[in-house]
Amino acid sequence: MRESAHLSPAPTLNGTEPRINRRQAAKVRTRQKVLEAARDLFAERGYEPATIRDIAKGAGMSTGAVFANFQDKAELFEAVLTEDMTSLAETLKGGAGKGSVQERLNSALAAGYHGSLDQLPLFQAIVARSWFQPLAAETRARAVSAQVTSVISEILRDGIGTNEIKQDADITLLTEMVWDAYLSNYRRAAYDGWSLETLSGHLDKQLKVILAGAVAR
Repeated sequence: MRESAHLSPAPTLNGTEPRINRRQAAKVRTRQKVLEAARDLFAERGYEPATIRDIAKGAGMSTGAVFANFQDKAELFEAVLTEDMTSLAETLKGGAGKGSVQERLNSALAAGYHGSLDQLPLFQAIVARSWFQPLAAETRARAVSAQVTSVISEILRDGIGTNEIKQDADITLLTEMVWDAYLSNYRRAAYDGWSLETLSGHLDKQLKVILAGAVAR
């Protein structure tokens, strides 16, 4: 399982991390157990079928312990999303490799598919809830997703630096188009049973079309 972003206390002004007492440490461990149980259940069932009662059971604790750490299921799901987007950003960075802009993007995003195809209900829930969540939650979700889209933007900007991408290319728009294409392909995986290889091949064609007008001649 991933390490929680909440496990490490904030550094002090001199750069050292303050010690936490046993009670604080126990609270951190409880929160992480709830997050792990929730992630497993969301990944297995999606958002709606996953209940707080079942999440508590999976974590081996009472529903009261869950509510002591999270206000409701929506807040719990948002916490899972935050951790998973952070992890996805790291996966994309590690998968980018070398080569042309298109090759680097395809390699990075294929690494993202590789690490998440076994959690399709979770990604379906992420996409579905993005249409119905409150504005404040949507704003927070966009900020979290920016960790991932910044990896795409960085690869595109590297292409400008190597004169592969036009100097006046709209990096923001290109990033949005690449990210939207990446997310849309999860539907193919969920409903058409596309494999990692099929997804990667289709994405490569999408990237070629998206980048066609931005490639320097």
